[in-house]
Amino acid sequence: MKTPPLIVFTDLDGTLLDHATYDWSPAAPVLQDLIQNDIPVILTSSKTAPEIADLRSAMGLDAYPAICENGAGVMPAGQGAMPERDAYWRLREALDSLPTALRAPYRGFGDMDVEHVASSTGLPLEDAAKAATRAFSEPGLWSGDDQGRADFIAAMAERGVHARDGGRFLTLGWGRRKSDAMAEVLAQYGNPPSIALGDAPNDIEMIEAATQGVIIPNPHRDPLPPLKGEGDGHILREQMPAPNGWANAVSTLMRRYI
Repeated sequence: MKTPPLIVFTDLDGTLLDHATYDWSPAAPVLQDLIQNDIPVILTSSKTAPEIADLRSAMGLDAYPAICENGAGVMPAGQGAMPERDAYWRLREALDSLPTALRAPYRGFGDMDVEHVASSTGLPLEDAAKAATRAFSEPGLWSGDDQGRADFIAAMAERGVHARDGGRFLTLGWGRRKSDAMAEVLAQYGNPPSIALGDAPNDIEMIEAATQGVIIPNPHRDPLPPLKGEGDGHILREQMPAPNGWANAVSTLMRRYI
C-alpha cells in the first residue's frame, strides 16, 4: 500500500456532522479535495459498522477503513464491508459465564429485542437494529445496586473485559479506544502524518496522538478542558462548530502536506 501524504481521522456527530441536523454538506467540497489528493479520511465514531456504512458510502469514502464502536474495532474498506463479530461473541461468552446473581442485573443490547433497544436509545426501529448489531462491544443497562455494579465490573475485569460508564449505558469491551484503532490504521498506511478532529471527551486521546489535533466546538456540550499540546500549536481549537468548522480546519491544515 502506498503511503499517503496525510490521513484525516474524524469523529462524526458534532465534529463532521451538525449536532442537531446531521448535515455535512458544507464539508462535501473539502472531502472531495481530500479524495482527489489521495488523502484517506477515516470516519471514527462510537457508532456501529452498520450505522457508519451508509454514511461512508454517501461521502464517497468506501475506499478507506473506518473506526467503529469508539475504537473497539476497525471496519474494512469496501462498500457494505463489515467486520467479523468474533470479538463480540467472545465478550458475550465472558458475560454469560458470570454467576447468576452478577449476570442478571445487567441487560445488554444482546439481551434485548429491537423494540427495547429503540426505547432505551430513543432511536427509530431501523436505526436501533443497526445500533444493536455489535462487532466488538456491548452497551447495557444496570438495574442492581452500586455494590453489585462494582462487583460486576470487577468480575468482568478478571475475564479481560473493561467496563466504561457512558452515562446512560454501561458499555463492555476489550479496552481499546479510538487512539488504539487510529494507530492500527496508521500502521496499515505506513505511518504518515495525521490530523484528528473531535468534539467530545472520548476524542481526547485521538486528538492528542495525531500529528495535528483539532477541537471542534459543540454548543450542545461543555467545551473540552485545555489539552496538552495546545500551548505549542500541536492542538488547535476551531472557532466554528460542525460542519463548517471541520471544513475550515481541514482545508487550511491539509495545504501543509500537499
